[in-house]
Amino acid sequence: MNTTILLFLLQDGITNGAIYALLGLALVLVFAVTRVILIPQGEFITFGALTYATLSAGGVPGTAQLAMVMGIVAFCFELFRVRKSLYAGKVMRTALIYLVFPAVVLGLAMVLPGTRPGVAVNIALSLAIVAAIGLFLYRIAFQPLAHTSVLVLLIASVGTHLALQGFGLVFFGAEGLRGPPLSDAAVTIGPLRFTGQSIAVYAITIALMAALWLFFGYTRTGKALRATAVNRLGARLVGIRTSLSGQLAFLLASVIGAISGILIVPITTLYYDTGFLIGLKGFVAAIIGGLVSYPLTAVAAIVVGVVEAFSSFYASNFKEVIVFTLILPVLVLRSLAAPAVEEEKD
Repeated sequence: MNTTILLFLLQDGITNGAIYALLGLALVLVFAVTRVILIPQGEFITFGALTYATLSAGGVPGTAQLAMVMGIVAFCFELFRVRKSLYAGKVMRTALIYLVFPAVVLGLAMVLPGTRPGVAVNIALSLAIVAAIGLFLYRIAFQPLAHTSVLVLLIASVGTHLALQGFGLVFFGAEGLRGPPLSDAAVTIGPLRFTGQSIAVYAITIALMAALWLFFGYTRTGKALRATAVNRLGARLVGIRTSLSGQLAFLLASVIGAISGILIVPITTLYYDTGFLIGLKGFVAAIIGGLVSYPLTAVAAIVVGVVEAFSSFYASNFKEVIVFTLILPVLVLRSLAAPAVEEEKD
């Protein structure tokens, strides 16, 4: 170990930690609003990354077809829910969200790859596909269970994770994929070399955190999400639609997961099941933050990234073990300090 190696490890740890910070923030957001521990967050990472890589290679990703099918199912669910109060305006709005939107996305996914669009177009289309999947996933799997216990929601989360992981294997195969970098630029500062991709990771992470802070602090929708996170029953009593809050939370989480995957896939080869392990490290940061604190989650994610980098240098065979062991003392301390409270009943 010398100064140069130390700087390299810190650089690598901070880069990985920035990704884990985004994932941790998404997990905290979803749990606070819906009480769902979002295990499928890893699949949002995988779908975003591999969809982007497939589009960049000129292929049509199966995730676009999955979004269309999920949209049809969600449309049927929504029509059944409002069957006693159907009117033309409501049906049109529902059709626009659940049918027209995924149909347009599927059409673009089938047409654009043949024209070899640029990186920006592929990223935008990948985000739209994964956002549709996240939105429809909540409507199909979690909204009907919104008033059940956290344990039931956790079981549903595990089930959706396994299902989406299976779809990932069908769509992308067992072979890994890698996408083109966002930028080929590079900056050298002393012994460190910052690639355009690593700079993009830092810049996008900071920009997203700032955007989320502004969204939750200064917009009506963001304040509605915060109110739902504080008290679901109270939010409903003052007219906030908690089902809409849940959909927005899943939409944001899926977009954040897809962005994280797109930032990772030019750096390393990703497989259909890689996102699960990456998402778990974001989950470790979220647990350290207590699943309630965004700033503490972000700091914890950087710590997780740095610990992972140094563990890979000193004990690479036990890197994952060391990272996940970080969660144990936190859980013990929280269990000793937290008073026993009954779960909120809706």
